Amino acid sequence: MLLIVVAAAAGAHSQNAPPLVEGGEWREAAEEIFARVNQARAQQGLEKLEWDASLAAAALEHCRRMAAEGEIEHRYTGEPALAERTASAGARFNLVEENIGTGPTAARLHEEWMNSPGHRANLLNPRVNRVGIVVVLARGTLYAVEDFSRAVEKLNPEELEERVSSQLRAAGVVVLADREQARSACAMEKGVPTGVGSDQPLFVARWQSGSLDRLPDVLVAALQSKQYRRAAVGSCAAKDVAMFSAFRLAVLLY
Repeated sequence: MLLIVVAAAAGAHSQNAPPLVEGGEWREAAEEIFARVNQARAQQGLEKLEWDASLAAAALEHCRRMAAEGEIEHRYTGEPALAERTASAGARFNLVEENIGTGPTAARLHEEWMNSPGHRANLLNPRVNRVGIVVVLARGTLYAVEDFSRAVEKLNPEELEERVSSQLRAAGVVVLADREQARSACAMEKGVPTGVGSDQPLFVARWQSGSLDRLPDVLVAALQSKQYRRAAVGSCAAKDVAMFSAFRLAVLLY
């Protein structure tokens, strides 16, 4: 019989902890690992990780399989790869990685991960910001899975376009309300649509990324040239991204 435990929220005694689920006896093991992970990151000056229920759901299925098999692996026969199973559970990300292990206690599990270069690198990766942790007790041994990710926001086209538009306005460019031409250009591999919009752009940038932190270098350089006074922004469906999440955009400069 397996006792399945997902890291439990401390409710009144810790902030941003994962939600309490059934499987009470060993929930403290997963909660302790969650706390130790964030403590280790804080000691390195890294941001604390937020709990991700979708990552935890994916980790739970894999951890159950580990406990059933006995020998731990990142992928078993017939099982989807990490990116596929986390995406299928509802996670949105542009980076995902995983630590697995077995041990007698939560403290020992965390210690072993921290003493292993590859596992430590995952745990202290400055690019990740979400985690789901699961512990399963089987045959007197704790089986544990940590799934980490760099989460991608879920934005509708208008929100996505406005996020980029605000950066363009900050660069001193007037952003046009009509987005039809830019949206059509976004879906193209090159060029711009004919017969759409009254003006033809002097510069076109289209790109695909899992982050909206900054504009592409080529677009930044064009804006810094001060040759363009107006811009149009359009988004469209990302292409060839498999299980990873990404945004696809086009900016037309006039």
